[in-house]
Amino acid sequence: MFVDEAEIEVAAGDGGDGLVSLRHEKHVPRGGPDGGNGGRGGDVRGTADPSLRTLVDFTYRSHYRAEGGVRGGSNNRRGRDGADEIIRVPVGTVIKDSADQSVLADVTHGGQETVLARGGRGGRGNASFATATRRTPRFAEKGEPGERRRLSLELKLLADVGLLGMPNVGKSSLIARVSAARPKIADYPFTTLVPNLGVVRVEEGTSFVIADLPGLVEGAHRGAGRGDRFLRHVERTRLLIHMLDATVPDRDPLADLAVLNEELRLYQEELASRRQLVALNKIDLRPPAEKLEAVEESLRAEGYDVFRISALTGEGVWELMGRAVQLLAQEEPQTREEMPPPPRAEPRPKRPLRVERAGTGSYLISGEDVERAVIMTDLENEEAVRHLHRRLERMGVMRRLRDLGARDGDRVTIGTVELDFVE
Repeated sequence: MFVDEAEIEVAAGDGGDGLVSLRHEKHVPRGGPDGGNGGRGGDVRGTADPSLRTLVDFTYRSHYRAEGGVRGGSNNRRGRDGADEIIRVPVGTVIKDSADQSVLADVTHGGQETVLARGGRGGRGNASFATATRRTPRFAEKGEPGERRRLSLELKLLADVGLLGMPNVGKSSLIARVSAARPKIADYPFTTLVPNLGVVRVEEGTSFVIADLPGLVEGAHRGAGRGDRFLRHVERTRLLIHMLDATVPDRDPLADLAVLNEELRLYQEELASRRQLVALNKIDLRPPAEKLEAVEESLRAEGYDVFRISALTGEGVWELMGRAVQLLAQEEPQTREEMPPPPRAEPRPKRPLRVERAGTGSYLISGEDVERAVIMTDLENEEAVRHLHRRLERMGVMRRLRDLGARDGDRVTIGTVELDFVE
C-alpha cells in the first residue's frame, strides 16, 4: 500500500530528577551534600532509510516517545541518559511541525538524520546548590520535560523523470516496458491510483529513475482526481515526459498538453518551465498519418522534441529514453557537497518574559526561562520554593509584580502552575 501523507506525535524523554543526599561515611566529618544530577532525556530523531518507499508504517503507529533520563545517585553520581527514539522515513520525506507548518527536515539522501524533538535536561542534585553560605542544601531540581510535537509527514518521490498524461494514455504500460516496475494495467481510466517508481537502464553504467504519476485532469491543482496529491511528486523531477494519445478520434492531443501544462503552472509556476519531451503513444493502433503529422508539426513549432512510440510493442521507446538520458546529462544534479544543508529541528525561539494583570488580585506570567524554572522546582519542598523566589527576584519578575500592584496573597499563574505572591 502506497501512503504519502501521515500525522504523528512525538515526545522526547523527560530529564531525570536530581537527588537530595547527604554523605554519611563514618570517618568523614561534616560530609555535606552528594546528590547527583539526573540524566538527560532521549531525543526523537528522524533518519532516512533508502529501503523505504512509503509512509505506510505510520498508519499502524502514530505515537513515538523517547526514554526518560534516570534520577541522579548518591556520591555525586549522574543518572543515565535516556535512549533516543529513532523514526525511519523514506528518502524524499518532508517533515513539518503541524503547529506552524515550519519545515523541520527535508530528507534528500540516505542516512540523513534530524532531531525532531529534544530531550529535557536532567535536574541538578543538591550537591550543585552548595555554597559557602548554604552548605547543606536539602533540595534538588526536577527533570525538565522533553519537547512534544505533532508532525506532518509528506512524501515527495525522488525521481529524475516524471511521466505525465491524461488518464489511460499508457503511462503504466511505458514504465512496465522500460523498467522492472509492474503497475496495474487495465483499459479503463484511473487504473493507476498511486505513483510508481522504476529504474531505467539505458546502457551499462547509465540509468535514471522514472516516476509514473497517476492521470491528471483539468482542475488537478485544486484536488480534482486527487491531483493535488499527485502533483507534489513532480516537484523533485528534472525532466518531464508528456504522454499523449493521438488515436482517439474526438480528442485533441494539443489541448490535452495545454491542460497539463496549465495545471503544472497553477500548482507551481516553475514546473511548467522545466525541460519536457512529448511521446505520442499507441502508434501500434495505426492512427491517421495526417493527424500524427499535424500534431507533430505543431509541437515541434513550439520547441518540443516529439517521439512516436508504442508502449505495448516497444516501438520508439528506447529512442525516447536515450533522449531523456541526453537531457539529464545536461542538467547534472547537485552533488551532496553542493546542496544546501538540510534544515535542522532547532529549539523553538525563546518566548520573552511577560508579566501582566489578569484581573483583580490575579497576575499572569509567561516566558521560556521562568516557566522552566517553575516546572523544575519541587514545590513541596520549602527550601526549594525559597530558592525559586530568589531566582524570580533575579529575573526581575518580583519587581514587575510589585510595579503592577501585587500584594501578599494575590494569585500568580506561571505556565500551568498557580502560586501565591509573598514578599
